[in-house]
Amino acid sequence: MAVMTALPRYKDQGRPFMSFVYGIAAHKVADAHRSSSRNRQDPTDDMPDFASGAEGPEDVALLSESSRRVQELLDSLSPEQREILILRVIEGVSAAEAAELIGSTAGAVRVAQHRALAKLKKSMGRVGEIDG
Repeated sequence: MAVMTALPRYKDQGRPFMSFVYGIAAHKVADAHRSSSRNRQDPTDDMPDFASGAEGPEDVALLSESSRRVQELLDSLSPEQREILILRVIEGVSAAEAAELIGSTAGAVRVAQHRALAKLKKSMGRVGEIDG
């Protein structure tokens, strides 16, 4: 239809007529892409009854950033301190059970846990100063 509308304005310039037609088609395709990118609506047959509970991109990014920071903090500990914190804090085992698992005493586990937490607290203070 666009070719028929533009036909009265066609002037022979020594190029094939099909280049005129292809030029119009290329402009129509570009127009269609521009108009589809402007229309961000996705029609649906049914309206959902409730909002999606899925995490959005911002939630995923924040979770990823938090995970990265926790991993950096854990990496700042010695392997023994890291293992003790994971056993005691994450897995929730007692000092005696942790001592049995790593071949130490309950008192040594408590001291190592205290030192690991103090080191993390100090590291978190430094991170806060850098970010702040």
